[in-house]
Amino acid sequence: MLLPEGFTQKYQRLLGDEAAVFLASFDKSGYKGFRLNPLKPRPKQVNLDLTQPINYTQWGYFGSVNGRTVDHQAGYVYSQEPSAMYVGEVAAPKPGERVLDLCAAPGGKTTHLAGFMQQTGLLVSNEIMPKRARILAENVERFGCRNVVITNETPDHLAKHFPDYFDRILVDAPCSGEGMFRKDHSATQYWTPAYPAECAKRQREILTEAVKMLKPGGQLIYSTCTFSPEEDEQMMAWLVATYPEFSLVPVERAAGMVAGRPDWADGNPTLKNTVRLFPHLLAGEGHFIAKLQKAGQPEVIDVKRPRKKKRAKSTNQLSKEQLAVWQAFAQENLNGITFKQLIVFGEQLYALPQALKLDRLNIVRPGLHLGTFKAHRFEPAYALALALVPEQFKRRLTLTTADYQRYVHGDTFPSELAGKTWLLLLYEGKTVGFGKLVNQTVKNFFPKGLRFVAD
Repeated sequence: MLLPEGFTQKYQRLLGDEAAVFLASFDKSGYKGFRLNPLKPRPKQVNLDLTQPINYTQWGYFGSVNGRTVDHQAGYVYSQEPSAMYVGEVAAPKPGERVLDLCAAPGGKTTHLAGFMQQTGLLVSNEIMPKRARILAENVERFGCRNVVITNETPDHLAKHFPDYFDRILVDAPCSGEGMFRKDHSATQYWTPAYPAECAKRQREILTEAVKMLKPGGQLIYSTCTFSPEEDEQMMAWLVATYPEFSLVPVERAAGMVAGRPDWADGNPTLKNTVRLFPHLLAGEGHFIAKLQKAGQPEVIDVKRPRKKKRAKSTNQLSKEQLAVWQAFAQENLNGITFKQLIVFGEQLYALPQALKLDRLNIVRPGLHLGTFKAHRFEPAYALALALVPEQFKRRLTLTTADYQRYVHGDTFPSELAGKTWLLLLYEGKTVGFGKLVNQTVKNFFPKGLRFVAD
């Protein structure tokens, strides 16, 4: 790979004798990985190679994912670069917490955090770019998350809305992307010697707002996919110097990971508590991760007796007719699952994970999309199907391979069943969506924008 001359010179100076092997690693093939989804029951059949687990993440494996397999379509697996998986493992939120993923698209880290939270608490997943926020929403939907609210906001606007609110905040900061060079060679074209400093300025602006939203006793996890000291050790040195209530706590290091370099910043010895993942030392593209603790007493969360919730006051309350239609659908079809914090946006029904004020926020996904109110009836959403385990829907239909191929292509298909009812569709034991049985024909409700020809 042709690396920028300034990049080569910079790391020859910083890494000394180690520079040659570091720079040579960019000529080697990159690594691919995927995570299994702990929010869904472990399927009996997985069309993936599970013989190469990643030793520093409990759900991760080396290997590539075919986007046209049922494992991907139904959200039982998420494709993610291996070293990026360690960010979620370091963050490791607890069930019941309030968590913010501030720079969240495309969704790898949000879905990882959601796996730890097990559909409890609140996970606000934010992306400032509208197009990327929509991609984030699609990935969260496919993963089957029920406790995620997706926003499309600036950090300063969020900070005004959520002062001292979150137990844990992840800032996977926009960066110079030096760890992307091997994966995306075009990333070298916009790198200049001044680019890391430009990115560092934006990172300081983001962190200035992030610290306002963290509760006393809370934790801030900061990460980048770059090797630049300006964006890594120097950024953390700036943060703890500017906000003395924050301190760096040790990040556990697996084999191949190394400590941060105090000599690349202000010499603060606690910078050794950060961790670096270099591509010549670890099977991955590279990352920097730091964990900071805010002074104060953390709130103890009892999952069995969660925070006392206040009913959300909103202009998005259901009408009596809408509530009756939803309750009739739920009673007829759902089994052992209820949704309490219900709100409507137009004719769309959502379930909030917690009581929240959503006014004055640009919301992409206000919780789990349950479905759409039609004329005196309710049509369940694809997101609801992917958020259910099979036993939570009363009538289910197991698809043949031919039926599944018709389903993801958008076609109807015949059934031996009779009647007129909603069906939760399963393939290889995995929940793949809804169909409606009408006169022994299953009408297709697979979203038009997701349809494809299955292999």
